[in-house]
Amino acid sequence: MRKVYATARDPEALPRLRDERLVALRLDVTDLDQIRAAGDAASDVELVFNNAGVVLATGIADSTVLEQARREMEVNYFGPLQLLHRLAPTLARNGGGAVVNIGSLAGLTNLPISPTYSASKAALHSLTQAARLLLGPQGTAVFGVYSGPVDTDMTRELAIPKASPRDVAFAILDGIEAGQEDIFPDPFAVEFGRQFEFSLKTAERQFAAMAAAMLSGSAA
Repeated sequence: MRKVYATARDPEALPRLRDERLVALRLDVTDLDQIRAAGDAASDVELVFNNAGVVLATGIADSTVLEQARREMEVNYFGPLQLLHRLAPTLARNGGGAVVNIGSLAGLTNLPISPTYSASKAALHSLTQAARLLLGPQGTAVFGVYSGPVDTDMTRELAIPKASPRDVAFAILDGIEAGQEDIFPDPFAVEFGRQFEFSLKTAERQFAAMAAAMLSGSAA
């Protein structure tokens, strides 16, 4: 690996890694100017990870749900779309490369405690399917990652078993190396993936039951 571009809205917040191959870039995926600047800086990029994500709304009747849903869609769907639009030609010039979209099981079957987040991840899943077909002729492989609960800031308040980010990261890299288009990188995701392939309705009911249990626990 010759170089890794690590992006954040505030590059100063990135961990200090003593490796000359690491290049920190400022990037808010909702800011077109920053996307252009990052694309110019990373003109030799070959592997793109779309990992930005936000979850805000917890219902559909709250007074702020529309604003929150728009923000989720801007980050979780339009962000990756804008990066694909900017970087697809770069990947083609560099031999094709690959795109890895970090989705969620909630994008395959809606998790009712995060209904609009789930909808934004469903949009990303659909975009991943389209990009796989449209970018294939230029030699770009497109991977979709569908994880279960991972121990990050986003899931901090959820009192459920969670996979470690390190284990998930290694599983994703293994999946890319193996050429798996759809990557289920943790035990929960693997089992859910089997349910999803077998029966979409069973998967939907499984998530509905999980959401009901979570809501009952928070109310208690």
